[in-house]
Amino acid sequence: MRLHCIQAIIWLMAVSSSVLGATGPARPAITGISHMAVYTTDAAGAEHFYAHDLGATKMSDPEDPRGVRYYFSPVQFVEVLPLPPGDSSNSRLAHVGWETASADAMRKYLLAQGVPVTDHLHQGSDRSVWFSLKDPEGNEVQFVQPPPANTRPKVTPDLLSSHMIHVGFLVQSRFAEDQFYRKVLGFRPYWYGGQKPGRLDWVSQQVPNGTDWLEYMLLANRGAGSANLRNIPQAQLGVMNHFSLGVRNMESTVTLLTRENRLSAKHVGPQIGLDGKWQYNLFDPDDTRVELMEFQPVTKPCCSPFTAANPTR
Repeated sequence: MRLHCIQAIIWLMAVSSSVLGATGPARPAITGISHMAVYTTDAAGAEHFYAHDLGATKMSDPEDPRGVRYYFSPVQFVEVLPLPPGDSSNSRLAHVGWETASADAMRKYLLAQGVPVTDHLHQGSDRSVWFSLKDPEGNEVQFVQPPPANTRPKVTPDLLSSHMIHVGFLVQSRFAEDQFYRKVLGFRPYWYGGQKPGRLDWVSQQVPNGTDWLEYMLLANRGAGSANLRNIPQAQLGVMNHFSLGVRNMESTVTLLTRENRLSAKHVGPQIGLDGKWQYNLFDPDDTRVELMEFQPVTKPCCSPFTAANPTR
């Protein structure tokens, strides 16, 4: 954890020294989630889960020839990568990608804000453009300009969902992460809540130009292991480092999953979350959680009202 604190301090000092009285290029639109990249130790099992259970379209990976993409829409996908040799981490999260109107303009904007960006622009065989950086806690983040419409993949019709509505990952310092996602990128408050009164476990904020959101899975109240990330079991990290697919009706979704034998070996639900929305949790072979969630709440949420619009489809 000390390394994460040092990374955050260096990051915040760089940004603070730049933004004081700074002017520069405008931030381009951030319209939603591009993708989430995860590691796997079971490529065949991952293919069964993402292609069969979730109905995503399998495609080659224009970014990394070792990887495979599973598309939910022409511009949203999960990127599955082999676990690097010798990786001793319990985390299977590789990175999170956000869709932007212009990767070049975003890179110039972030540099003008003092954000440490050492990566250059990349272009994939599908003509997508992206670059990577590390957020204040060392999580890899990509900004992706999607490919032109005529080079986007065609997705199959048996999807459970065509919209990845949020991603979430473990956060140690809400303050540090807010300096990037809220102050620099302009993410907007959406909802927050906790498992017990007076306790804060989840903080969500939407992208500035859409309804997709990022969920901080706050570590502070999660008990044993919080002092050392290596002590957190893989399954627990898989619950926190997750993504969510929006569905219109949970009953019909679960009926379909059951009828077509598309339930993952491990699954939890359905249940109404503390945000008032129906949800159902499935897990890939490496314990990464996929949270199916209805777009609209059916009961009043605990802890906080929604302060931004819910997605509708």
